[in-house]
Amino acid sequence: MVSDASAEAAPDLAGGPKTMANGGASRPASGAGTASSDSADRARMTVSLFDPRSCELGEGAFWHPEREQAFWFDILNRRLLSLEKGEPKSWQFDEHVSAAGWIDHDRLLIASASALFTFDLRNGLRRELAELETHLPGNRSNDGRADPQGGFWIGTMALDEEPGAGAIYRYYHGVLRPLYTGISIPNAICFSPDGRTAYFADTGAQKLWRQSLDAEGWPQERREVLIDFAPTGLYPDGAVTDAAGNLWIAQWGAGRLACHGADGSFVEAVALPAKQVTCPAFIGAALDRLIVTSAAVGLGEAPQGQTFAIDRPGLKGLPAPRVSVPA
Repeated sequence: MVSDASAEAAPDLAGGPKTMANGGASRPASGAGTASSDSADRARMTVSLFDPRSCELGEGAFWHPEREQAFWFDILNRRLLSLEKGEPKSWQFDEHVSAAGWIDHDRLLIASASALFTFDLRNGLRRELAELETHLPGNRSNDGRADPQGGFWIGTMALDEEPGAGAIYRYYHGVLRPLYTGISIPNAICFSPDGRTAYFADTGAQKLWRQSLDAEGWPQERREVLIDFAPTGLYPDGAVTDAAGNLWIAQWGAGRLACHGADGSFVEAVALPAKQVTCPAFIGAALDRLIVTSAAVGLGEAPQGQTFAIDRPGLKGLPAPRVSVPA
């Protein structure tokens, strides 16, 4: 286990992130080139506005490889959002929706407050796959992501953020099974390039865990804390892994996306215009661009809640796996 080794000051949650304190030097990302070439790539990094629509609680960003289209959610406004050939698209739902994976060209698996269901982007038709905590009307879905074996992990939490009220589940071969209970705010669900390690966080606990998986993607052995963010006062939110196995972790309240190696060591951080950043995803045909959602809740107007893009030479993500569902 490591703490966040960047040695920043804790973010001032009332007034924005403080300036980074003098700390340990960041190291090149796993699989990166020399330190000098890595520094040159960072110097050419740009952050831009990807989508101007403000989300109360942006989440669930992912790239659909067959459609070559990015999707994300505004959980509190119950919307799925996208850009299709530069044109804004949105779909409205009757309950909170938070995460998705792709099934085929036209269908997504979507997680809502009460179910996992297929959703046809052409006509809005939906088919329920599994109930999700229907016995807990005070809960909703939160972070989720498809796994390399064709399953889908989804976390739940209390609407009032009651500590320990949430859980993490896995949907696989038509069955939804609980994996972990006692979670407050599940986040950072993502997977190593070889599919044999899962990562997830509890934002409230300020910890990110590593979990070894068997060949079918089920947890084996005990999970272990990979990064303890508590010493620096940082709060892990959504995360995604890159092709080299590094984790890119949105840090709620700190206005930044941090990169950590697979061993948990701090690599670098990218400052973003919004304070409450929530979920990153690699996008583009070459998966060489990052987008990051954010949340305006409690803060007000833009740039809070907008979605941003990060461009930098050397970025390379992993394709989002296809979710397998019964015919």
